Amino acid sequence: MRVLLSVYDKTGLEDFAAALVELGHELIASGGTAAALGSAGVAHRTVESITDAPEMLGGRVKTLHPRLHGGILADLGRADHVADLEAQGIEAIGMVVCNLYPFRSNPSIELIDVGGPTMVRAAAKNWAHVGSVVDPADYPAVLEDLRRDGVLSEALRRRLAAAAFAHTAAYDAAIANWFAGQITNNLPDSLHLSLEKAQTLRYGENPHQGGARYRVTGERSWWDEVVQHGGMELSYLNLYDADSAWRLAHQLKDLGRAAAVVVKHANPCGAAVADDLLTAYDRAFECDPMSAFGGIVALTEPVTESVAAEMVSNPKADVLIAPSYGPAALDLLLTKRKNMRILQAPPPGEDHWHLRQISGAWLVQDPYRFASTREDWQVVTRAQPTDENWRDLELAWRVCAAVKSNAIVLAANGTAYGIGGGQQNRVTPGEIAAARAAGRAKGGAAASDAFFPFRDGLDACAAAGVAAVIQPGGSVSDEKVIAAADEHGLVMVFTGERQFQH
Repeated sequence: MRVLLSVYDKTGLEDFAAALVELGHELIASGGTAAALGSAGVAHRTVESITDAPEMLGGRVKTLHPRLHGGILADLGRADHVADLEAQGIEAIGMVVCNLYPFRSNPSIELIDVGGPTMVRAAAKNWAHVGSVVDPADYPAVLEDLRRDGVLSEALRRRLAAAAFAHTAAYDAAIANWFAGQITNNLPDSLHLSLEKAQTLRYGENPHQGGARYRVTGERSWWDEVVQHGGMELSYLNLYDADSAWRLAHQLKDLGRAAAVVVKHANPCGAAVADDLLTAYDRAFECDPMSAFGGIVALTEPVTESVAAEMVSNPKADVLIAPSYGPAALDLLLTKRKNMRILQAPPPGEDHWHLRQISGAWLVQDPYRFASTREDWQVVTRAQPTDENWRDLELAWRVCAAVKSNAIVLAANGTAYGIGGGQQNRVTPGEIAAARAAGRAKGGAAASDAFFPFRDGLDACAAAGVAAVIQPGGSVSDEKVIAAADEHGLVMVFTGERQFQH
């Protein structure tokens, strides 16, 4: 069998090629692949010796030749194809080993491969007769079939063809998205997604649903660097909620030396910042101990033995995510919380777009972010905020932005004591937040993720005893709401941005 090799990723190449020669196969190699085989003393022929044409245009044209592609594309079950090969003096090629330039890592015109994708697609199209190998991880399976049977099995050729088309599809998607990005910084006219399975999950949202984590083909995210130290296999909702908790924890990180967040069903039920992690965790847990049972805990500082001991004494969490763990802390958690998933993670990354599926379509938006900062906010009441008010306002606003709408958050002294979300009006979440705060947010701040359409929502916040309120503003009733705030003697700040989460 003739084997054509042209690879950018030369992992395992020399051993694989030597094994093919040992099995009696003839190798043809191009460019850098030929040079690598020559240095390793592996017998091969160059592409030029087959095509009788030199490599040209700075390497842009090497393998684009009928003597190669005729050999790859020939259906050996058809007499006319065999006759064409004989008439042109072309020998059939039984396997193509090719992977493409690393366009994603360094996008440029010269890393747009032409000959490589053409060879890969040709081999995959003719999978009934040709093996198409794009991943060095498949070298052992190829050699196993060849050593056992002398040929590649139909099942392996079919699997390799699927991988080959996925390889070229991902490559083309990366190029298309890059070109789209050159044209506009807004949402492009088309998006091209190629995803690969990165992790099989315990189940989906419910045990009768399958679930998996996918990533953009050829790219890694912070999730790929997560280390699970213990506990059960992760589920779909474990990842979804842990992602939410980890992002919010890092959004609070600059408000105090340590931040702690507890999330349940995609909503924070506790959040706090403090000068030490134990205090931050205690305050976050105390926000809503009932909801914290079975929740996800995110901590921004290394977990010490004292923090671990406090967690063990509290109702269990399903997931704990932190940057690292002390040895004694990890031993304690592994011993006392055997089912809790203990995750060690780097900071969360950023996304190009956020996508959500609806029936027969996808919704796409820019990633969630805070568009305005404290310098952009406007104090609209007679009362002016103190430094303590500002600290409470900033914490309440950031936590509120992570709560499902409609949302109200009451915070004081570095702790979000009352969180009400997921309601169809603006009064009920305030009542929920006030009931959960149970007076602990007195003198603190209230945040609303959208404007108050009427004063009743503001009145509910005032009844909770807060001294300051932060909201986007922009309602036709703003003047009435501001007047109500002045009536209550409250500070009110407009951010100018809405923070809905659905």
